[in-house]
Amino acid sequence: MTTAASHTQKGGLGDWVSIVVPTYREAENLPALVRRIAAAMAPLGRPYEIVVVDDDSRDGTDRVIADLVAANHLVRLITRVGERGLSSAVLHGFHEARGQILVCMDADLSHPPEAIPRLLACLSEPAVEFALASRYVPGGSTDERWGLLRWINSKAAALLARPFVNVRDPMSGFFALRRSVLSGAADLSPVGYKIGLELMVKCGCRHIREVPIHFALREQGRSKLTLAEQINYLRHIQRLAVYKLRAAF
Repeated sequence: MTTAASHTQKGGLGDWVSIVVPTYREAENLPALVRRIAAAMAPLGRPYEIVVVDDDSRDGTDRVIADLVAANHLVRLITRVGERGLSSAVLHGFHEARGQILVCMDADLSHPPEAIPRLLACLSEPAVEFALASRYVPGGSTDERWGLLRWINSKAAALLARPFVNVRDPMSGFFALRRSVLSGAADLSPVGYKIGLELMVKCGCRHIREVPIHFALREQGRSKLTLAEQINYLRHIQRLAVYKLRAAF
């Protein structure tokens, strides 16, 4: 089910930016997120849309989006029924998006929308295939309340991904790429919540630019990072290893 704003903007589809936001019970965060995205995009003067892909939260997300549309925000809602998962939601949103530039970010305000213009600036360079918002490059940071255990988990997960991509923050869920790069992906089979790593590997990205961000803690709602998702990440790493081995022969 799709609810869309009936706005039009000038510019060919090649100019459009589609910002895909997967959600599950994130209604409280959406108004602030959409307003901050709008403020970040306004100085660029280029057409964009926000595509919220919701896994049937039943938390009032539909009403929140309707209010945002009524306030003239460029947002539309896609509700998936009978399917759940961040990675598959992102791919669904990319498929439904109209733009040739695709951005993915979380809904919980941990990813600063103010960094979107810097990601887009990276993609203005023809050689750059993938722009990645990073906590771990110089200038990047995490909230001081993040905690040692979570930091260790993040670093360990990044270390496991190092054989596949040479970036500092392969676990980031905030990134941008061209649709033409996405169309070159081979055998996408995402597991869990780390679709960025899957795309960097299976789109064959060689030129990746990392942009420093400050990663904030969510203020509303509950984290989706459970033990089950951590186990899914290990499955994901195993699948990528098999994929790389098959590709080598």
